[in-house]
Amino acid sequence: MGNPKAFLDIARQEAGYRPVNDRIHDYGEVEQTLNAKDRRQQASRCMDCGVPFCHWACPLGNKAPEWNDALYKGDWELAYQLLSDTNPFPEFTGRICPALCEKACVLNLYNHEPTTNRENECAIVEGAFREGYITVHHPKRNGKRVAVVGAGPAGLAAANELNLMGYEVTVIEKNEAAGGLLRYGIPNFKLNKAVIDRRIALLEEEGITFRFGENVESAAVIPQLSEQYDAVVIATGTPTARDLKAPGRELKGVHFALELLSQQNRVLAGVEFTKDERITAKGKDVLVIGGGDTGSDCIGTAHRQGAKSVTQIEIMPKPPVGPEDPNNPWPNFPRTFKTTSSHEEGCTRRWNINTLEFLGEGGRLTGVKVQEIDWKPNPEGGRPLMVEKGKPEVIKAELVLLAMGFLKPEHPEYPENVFVCGDAASGASLVVRAMASGKEAAKKVDAYCNKV
Repeated sequence: MGNPKAFLDIARQEAGYRPVNDRIHDYGEVEQTLNAKDRRQQASRCMDCGVPFCHWACPLGNKAPEWNDALYKGDWELAYQLLSDTNPFPEFTGRICPALCEKACVLNLYNHEPTTNRENECAIVEGAFREGYITVHHPKRNGKRVAVVGAGPAGLAAANELNLMGYEVTVIEKNEAAGGLLRYGIPNFKLNKAVIDRRIALLEEEGITFRFGENVESAAVIPQLSEQYDAVVIATGTPTARDLKAPGRELKGVHFALELLSQQNRVLAGVEFTKDERITAKGKDVLVIGGGDTGSDCIGTAHRQGAKSVTQIEIMPKPPVGPEDPNNPWPNFPRTFKTTSSHEEGCTRRWNINTLEFLGEGGRLTGVKVQEIDWKPNPEGGRPLMVEKGKPEVIKAELVLLAMGFLKPEHPEYPENVFVCGDAASGASLVVRAMASGKEAAKKVDAYCNKV
């Protein structure tokens, strides 16, 4: 801990976002960066607590006090070594992680100005790529082969870990490129896809084989795959979005959120779609149903496509406003009101709104009938009961995006050398948790292969 009083003398400083009027006209990353001097100052604010709750809160077990201290002292190479000991892809989490570590930071309890761990993390790894601290590893092979099904964050983390252990790893992905949710769910304005390509090129150089455009996820194919490899890791995510079976669901203009997000990312990658295939918000009143991060990503994408207006509705109540959550106190992650960069770009937000019906003319969506509701305690316990509150109304919309989460996958009984990880095992969660699950799956594979 190089400067024990820094947290008293130096305020939290975030890099912030590009100006709204600038960023909504392109898909470049919205977040800016600090210069090296300011970044080191921010790292100096870490208090190297006797009980590091940041370490406790991080699913990967990142040792933030250690690499923050190295960063403050100007030893960027050591900072990267300490960071990469626990985090295989800090360039991903450094951009999109909600930073559970920061919410558990003692400074967050003290004055709600935690250390900027996430931004520091991104700065460290980008510095490492820039300065050549990241080198190619060529592990000694152990003669055993593992197939990883799915090239999302969990699958990539498992593949990376197994490859470093000496396994010959083949990653099989149904899409045309690696990344999973990182590539086809998260917009480019949050994560430039060149960042993914850079990492995949490194993994390939280290010996991992990628096979794209192959769908081997069916219950019938996995057992066959398990006979061809010493072990199989299933990291196929949560492919099934939660639907809304309201009347009029079949109208043209009602889409799942990922239909829009994945298509837009593919368009930016050079994939062409016909006019009928193209999903666009240009000149339309857009309604996003669902108040989470996926819904927020739809808002930002709709703005960049030229939406006329954007409204977001959520069936649950508005979260408490303010940094503290009495129902989920520090050091747990607070479930409080969140405003993202996409919300800042313009959006009408409403809570306690239930969707009744999709309305249309000539097979095309024109509006959505909704109703304000309330929630009352369930006398039998469990989920509160929904009760009508306001009168039905119509929200004008030519495009509806359903962003209500994903269904947890169900798996049959697999052979003993098959391991499931990430969202495929837990249901939809955070990228950082998927990566941690992938690393854990690699350990289980290694224990199994060394037992048999």
